[in-house]
Amino acid sequence: MSKIPLTTKGAESLRAELRHLKTVGRPSVIAAIAEARAQGDLSENAEYDAAKERQAFIEGRIQEIEGKLSNAQIIDPKLLDADGRCVFASTVFLEEQDSGARVTYQIVGEDEADIKHGKISVNSPIARALIGKSSGDIARVRTPGGPREYELLEVRYE
Repeated sequence: MSKIPLTTKGAESLRAELRHLKTVGRPSVIAAIAEARAQGDLSENAEYDAAKERQAFIEGRIQEIEGKLSNAQIIDPKLLDADGRCVFASTVFLEEQDSGARVTYQIVGEDEADIKHGKISVNSPIARALIGKSSGDIARVRTPGGPREYELLEVRYE
């Protein structure tokens, strides 16, 4: 399996979710299964079926997170010597050339991407167009609405 790039915040978020699933989610579903078993006939017990389904989801998610963390390449943007270039985990300040609209994005891994919070996947078209660029450069991006150009105003490693 190849390395999965993660920011330090993204890795910590996955670790926190894993801790929660193991210390809260797993014990509560085990208790729910035990309670449903105590009610008798399991063949028509909807609570038992729901608890077993929830248990399967939790165990699957635990395995998924453990796999991602074991294959993670954790990148701290503060430790990068990118010489002002846009790289994974950097925060970029852009101006759309046609409209003049300004946006700020942080380039993150697939699991961390959240456009509402200004985090875009390293595999997104805009991130791929920005990687390697410096302040003052123009990034040309193919979008479903047609090509767009963004001027890279600033790159930060936060």
